[in-house]
Amino acid sequence: MNKLVRKYIQWIHQNLTTLNLQCKAPLAYMVGNSFQHFLTNELQNRLLQSVHNQLTDTGIFIFDMRFPTADELLQPQVEEYWRTIQLDSQLHCDVYTIAAYDPLAQIQHYTTIRRFREQDRLVRERTTTIDLRYTYPQELSRLLELNGFDLLHVHGSWSAEPLQASSSSMVVICRKA
Repeated sequence: MNKLVRKYIQWIHQNLTTLNLQCKAPLAYMVGNSFQHFLTNELQNRLLQSVHNQLTDTGIFIFDMRFPTADELLQPQVEEYWRTIQLDSQLHCDVYTIAAYDPLAQIQHYTTIRRFREQDRLVRERTTTIDLRYTYPQELSRLLELNGFDLLHVHGSWSAEPLQASSSSMVVICRKA
């Protein structure tokens, strides 16, 4: 079956803001909160215009993003323990995070610190950063309309639960207008 799948799936590596596919699609989707990596209005517009250009006349675009809850945005800007991951019988990784929200840019700056330990001895430390933009529901509606989409649904999860203030996710379903 693996050979059969390879025969019908073509993997294409392109910049999402400048997609140039050889055909139009009736459905496009983007998962893993990827929309949040487009940090500016310009990049969000270019992404949506690019997807719009690759859809058939009434094509559907589905994507998800984290929903900005007050708890997440108002975290103190200090290192906090998150969890421990046991890697093998001797090695574990303690994970810490630092979050800083910039309300003017609507960007949450995350730092993740991984401390690898054998028993109680630190053997390695690794720090990574990621920036994520939060887009609010009313802003999202205007953004989609501006870029040629009709907003069909915004759910609070992939299970199609209603979006609520306590939701941690937004699943967006829109159609090319």
